[in-house]
Amino acid sequence: MDIIEVKELTKRFGDLLAVDHVSFTVEKGEIFGFLGPNGAGKSTTISMLATILTPSGGDAMISGFSIRRQRDAVRHSIGMVFQDPSLDNRLTAEENLRFHARLYGVPKEDYRRRMEEVLRLVDLWARKRDIVETFSGGMKRRLEIARGLIHYPDVLFLDEPTIGLDPQTRALLWDYVLKLKHDRAMTIFMTTHYMDEAEYCDRIAIMDHGKIVALDTPANLKRQLGGDIIRIESSQKDALQKELEHKLDTPIRQEGNALQFEVADGAKFLPRLLQEVQTRVEAVELRKPTLDDVFLSLTGRNIRKEEAPDQGQGPARGRP
Repeated sequence: MDIIEVKELTKRFGDLLAVDHVSFTVEKGEIFGFLGPNGAGKSTTISMLATILTPSGGDAMISGFSIRRQRDAVRHSIGMVFQDPSLDNRLTAEENLRFHARLYGVPKEDYRRRMEEVLRLVDLWARKRDIVETFSGGMKRRLEIARGLIHYPDVLFLDEPTIGLDPQTRALLWDYVLKLKHDRAMTIFMTTHYMDEAEYCDRIAIMDHGKIVALDTPANLKRQLGGDIIRIESSQKDALQKELEHKLDTPIRQEGNALQFEVADGAKFLPRLLQEVQTRVEAVELRKPTLDDVFLSLTGRNIRKEEAPDQGQGPARGRP
């Protein structure tokens, strides 16, 4: 069953078309990812789905409610973890949760049970009375996830949930996210520009310049490349590219000081190639495709790692 249905969703900021007639669906219980560089339109799309931004065109249904016509119902059916911190550092963890629960109308008789449940889920029950200002960055992100869950949403939105965190904290945070999927059958909609995180998703929509350029499982997206990745470094790169283009019936791309291309069976192909090639070769790498390779193949460039907000993105700090 589709819990999210997006139809021709569009957002303009003046002359800038930030989201360009995007359509897709998300199944109940699925981890669905938006993968793409900053400025691709990921956060703008998620802000429209969370009713923070008003679409310029199109519509979306979340749990059967329109983001245009039934905004309050949508807001009560979702949880949100923003890209930017949105906790009150002067309050305790429990006080942050209590304030959020009141905003969402969580019954008083249910609040304490839910608070303990979500804080234990993210291993913060022992710190419930501590001021948030004393928390590490990873603890704050875990508390934001707990806050987004306390009203039992149908869908949890995670907008760049691990940005700015160290690798170990990122891995721990993903342990909690995967626990939500398996223990609670939670539908999770996330945006990221980290390729390794996108591997956790059941399906990925690759977004670039406001458009979805591919949508499938991580395995199927990598399979579309049709083989292994060969990367060759040479001080005579231009000459080597001409020679390879003459010998091979496959696109050859320049990647820094190297040339890169895909072949069906790299382990068997590479020794034959090195015997035949006349241009000097300094180094060779053979590996399986990654999502970074998929993105490069689809867009002609590597995913950007800048951490600036999406261009054209509206404010995403307030509560939905």
